[in-house]
Amino acid sequence: MLRVRINAGKVGLVFRGGDYVKVITQGIHWLGFNKRIVTFDLSTMFTAPVALEILLKDEVLAKMLDVVDVKDGELVFLYEKGIFKSVLTSGRYVFWKGLIDREYLRVDLNKIYITENIDKALFGKLEVSRYIRTFEVATYEKAVFLVDDVYTKTLDGGTYRFWKNDTSIKIAKVDLRQLQLEISGQELLTKDKAAIRINFYTQYKVTDVEKALLENKDYEKQLYITMQLVLRAYVGAYTLDELLERKDNIAEAVFEDVKTSASKLGVTILNCGIRDVILTGEMKEIMNQVLIAQKKAQANVIMRREETASTRSLLNTAKLMEENDMLYKLKEMEYVEKIADKIGEITVSGNGNMVSQLKEIFSGK
Repeated sequence: MLRVRINAGKVGLVFRGGDYVKVITQGIHWLGFNKRIVTFDLSTMFTAPVALEILLKDEVLAKMLDVVDVKDGELVFLYEKGIFKSVLTSGRYVFWKGLIDREYLRVDLNKIYITENIDKALFGKLEVSRYIRTFEVATYEKAVFLVDDVYTKTLDGGTYRFWKNDTSIKIAKVDLRQLQLEISGQELLTKDKAAIRINFYTQYKVTDVEKALLENKDYEKQLYITMQLVLRAYVGAYTLDELLERKDNIAEAVFEDVKTSASKLGVTILNCGIRDVILTGEMKEIMNQVLIAQKKAQANVIMRREETASTRSLLNTAKLMEENDMLYKLKEMEYVEKIADKIGEITVSGNGNMVSQLKEIFSGK
């Protein structure tokens, strides 16, 4: 006889001649010499030394085991004492009962939505994340959700997770903030065939997500082309001078014309404007020459106006002096004073009035 001791937390399977006989638990047992025993730790997963179906015929042993069958397209989340341990993929797994409390959460991978009660912290673990598709939608965005290329719903900002399988899942996002579209350096011809470059800007918002993403392809490019064509049409209807004078009017006209087309793209136009009108090299020289000529003409007009005013003032002064001898005398003395300031020395005789003598000097007599 063979004396065998099974310690706590252990279990033994008795075999005779290679055939399973029975299971023995904690305690001291006596076995025949033609029998052998295989011991197992109750805290670990059970690996059957022979076909599991043979062992499960023993009802005593069967009640001591948890047999977990995981089918294709399934996962089982294994928890021990409420703590996640591992993910079980397709196959058969056997665990001992009694020593450790285990829980099994079964997941159907054939569906796309995660409806199981799974702690979000597990999604960051590599062994879990490999079975999950994650999509991020910012708070200022919305997204259309497509399953097998069929529109399903519109997603608001947030983090979305779906089981990874053969089902195709796509999202297309759009920015809901105020956006700006710029047409930079657009070369255009005015009505009088002047070549110019225009920097034009448009501020807009996407207001219909489904229309922008599902009914239109590259709505931003379409909006750009629409703005470009409308701008070209309006610029071609004005001469260069008219264009420079009516920049704001043209921007308003483009704004009104584009609003309808933009609404078909799911977009609302908020504002339009011409930032710069840039002349080409030759046109810049011509405009500079024109500007110089205009400024010279304006200067000539101002000079003539001042000369006329000065002459008129002199005429009025002469009339007053002709009518008033005293005023004439005062004016005469004023001019004598001004002339005397520029002469170093003046000699006059003692005979006669000094003013009269100075008058004779300056009159050339």
